[in-house]
Amino acid sequence: MTTRLPKLPCSLTTLTLALGTSTLLLACSPGQIKQTKSIKIDGSSTVYPITETIVKNYNAQSPSDIDVTVNFSGTGGGFRKFCAGETDINNASRPILKAEMEVCKQNNISYLELPVAFDALTVVVNPQNTWAHDITVAELKKIWEPEAQGKITTWNQIRASWPKQPINLYGPGKDSGTYDYFTAAIVGKEGASRTDYQASEDDEILEQAIINDPNGLGYFGYAYYQKKLEALKALAVDNQKGSGPIMPSQNATEAEKYRPLSRPLFIYVNAVALQNNPAMNDFLDFYMQKASQVVENVGYIPFDFDDYTKLYRNFHKTKVGTVFGGKSEFDLTLDEVLIKRAEY
Repeated sequence: MTTRLPKLPCSLTTLTLALGTSTLLLACSPGQIKQTKSIKIDGSSTVYPITETIVKNYNAQSPSDIDVTVNFSGTGGGFRKFCAGETDINNASRPILKAEMEVCKQNNISYLELPVAFDALTVVVNPQNTWAHDITVAELKKIWEPEAQGKITTWNQIRASWPKQPINLYGPGKDSGTYDYFTAAIVGKEGASRTDYQASEDDEILEQAIINDPNGLGYFGYAYYQKKLEALKALAVDNQKGSGPIMPSQNATEAEKYRPLSRPLFIYVNAVALQNNPAMNDFLDFYMQKASQVVENVGYIPFDFDDYTKLYRNFHKTKVGTVFGGKSEFDLTLDEVLIKRAEY
């Protein structure tokens, strides 16, 4: 069961906010509410460049007593903090999972889910790689599935025309939402992956490793590739459904063909912190006003400016919880994500 997020009636001393079977008692009288002005943000390294830019811009124009901080520990690492009540906003490169929903419920953490961008998750190699220009979903699965560990070790094992040279793999760690999304989309089961690769929740570490390795292959968010266009080479991905190899792109039309590796990006907002912290509304208003331009500048695919306005206008009317049921969906367009959220 979910409920619409209510406005605090200041004449009451308590407010009951229902989330599932849990009940949360909130102090409502002005003297009882802690008027904190700090906002703590953590989570996805993919979403981090968007939120980091907005935080820098916000801090530059906000009163000195408002303290907004943003870090990254991966989507999963961020949700552990968020569902424990340690952070106010979680950046996420995939929807909240059922296990995370349960932890939030146990800790009486209700949340609002806001899509902020689209990403074309990018498979990259070193520019010295002269043989690979595209790759199929089946070939990606052959590389990354658990059964490949210790067995698929050279490029010619992936495609016979490729050289018999070692293939060195780089990818997100298990706390990363990109890891969760990629394994579900490519291998067919979330978290199912070989483990004999260099892993990191820091995409810049993965970038640099592939830049230094002519035999390297890895994957991360499109914005990180965009920053290193001369130093990295993206592979077109063929989902084998008739459209042929498609390059990752910041163009929305192309991104919608780039399935299953196109995905929505989110922020999750602690609903109780939103009620208790007068700075949160101001910050989120600023976030939605700036998101369209910042998302484009960072290198992801923005929604239209009017869509961000609608998202924020509907913010307090929106039910707490998620529209994704605890799992990722791989065929949604930008419009479908917005409709899904608006109809919830």
